[in-house]
Amino acid sequence: MPNRADLLQGTLDLLVLKALLLGPLHGWAISKRLRALSSDVLNVGQGSLYPALYRLEDEGWISAEWGISAEGRRAKIYTITALGKKRLTAERSAWRLFSAAVDQVLHAS
Repeated sequence: MPNRADLLQGTLDLLVLKALLLGPLHGWAISKRLRALSSDVLNVGQGSLYPALYRLEDEGWISAEWGISAEGRRAKIYTITALGKKRLTAERSAWRLFSAAVDQVLHAS
């Protein structure tokens, strides 16, 4: 089993927006999707995920409404908004810049 990684501060918003770009989900399913997309490396705890969802909703990057989950339970379903898609594009660019900078440092001799 691969080691699970802690998320860097600020990356959770990026990952949640990307997960919702693939389709609307309820909270637990977002965590499950991130885990699956990362080959079981990223494990987002509920204590981190729900504050992020509230923050993203407050910013207008996602919307939420009550519905029925795939498991047949009543759940709050989250959807990325047009503003959220623009934010995801900006966050993606910032992540690539950050990632390249870290890689540059790690390969320095």
